[in-house]
Amino acid sequence: MKAKWWHSLMLTPRELRSMGVLGINMRNARYLSPNNPRRYYQRVDDKILTKELAKANGLAVPESFLIMESPHEVRTLVENLSGHDSFVIKPARGSGGRGVLVVDHCDLGFFVKPSGARLCGEDLRNHASNILAGLHSLGGNRDCAMVEYRVTTAQAFRGISFQGAPDIRIVLLHGYPVLAMLRAATSESDGRANLHQGALGVGIDLATGVTTRAVHRGKIIFRHPDLDAPLAGLQVPEWDKILEIAGTCYDMTGMGYLGVDLMLDETRGPLMIEVNARPGLAIQMACGIGLQPRLEAALARRNERPGESARERLDFCRLHFASNAP
Repeated sequence: MKAKWWHSLMLTPRELRSMGVLGINMRNARYLSPNNPRRYYQRVDDKILTKELAKANGLAVPESFLIMESPHEVRTLVENLSGHDSFVIKPARGSGGRGVLVVDHCDLGFFVKPSGARLCGEDLRNHASNILAGLHSLGGNRDCAMVEYRVTTAQAFRGISFQGAPDIRIVLLHGYPVLAMLRAATSESDGRANLHQGALGVGIDLATGVTTRAVHRGKIIFRHPDLDAPLAGLQVPEWDKILEIAGTCYDMTGMGYLGVDLMLDETRGPLMIEVNARPGLAIQMACGIGLQPRLEAALARRNERPGESARERLDFCRLHFASNAP
């Protein structure tokens, strides 16, 4: 029963708790609120500031082509994008993938999405204007629109992500990685790697960086629905470096409970995309493992050995949080 909790949608809350499945109320009360100082939220909620912190800490991030703060800058958007055929437009304070627009290439004056949909310049300006108005931002407040380098999917991932680069989400508590998954795009998700938009969640073994299982819309799958590629048994390249980047994000933000999102670019290697102070809980379904036992183990380790180095934290997690661990 313990190893198969994710096969049933009919379990009671009590049964789920007994299996270590973390709910949102417990997440907020025990792990998020006590470990994330309110004064540091700006470091992760503002993607512009997060990127500045990352670069100051030696982390590679996608290049920013434009940052728009005013309607005047939106009006000149197309002219200022001259020379950039592929890019991503997104809100600086968005979450959950809302407001992210991916442009694959330009063709005869149109901007073509990964799906093949064609947008004109006015479509781009309207999208950027909506971002500035706060349509996609946390709390609905006015925002900035960022135009960034679009990651080129690494060769190792091209068979499992449809028309978009996958990303890797790692959840940590005080620098201890506890769960990891790869989020792969589908035709349904329109080239984006957000689970609630139809992307796949693929669990990753923390010890080895090998994918273990996959889910789509809460159901276990074994092959990509568009590409028919197997999803388990894939070795994520540069796994050690990816874990080290995630650990650095804890040190640079001061946020105890967080999710770190990364992408693997074909030529630039691992890139830190963003940090999330309120990472969702679907990673448990992707991995088939409840978060709570691992979070408690990380807390106990921190209390027993305060001040462990990043390397010591990673070594502990590789040993105790392999895919066959609780």
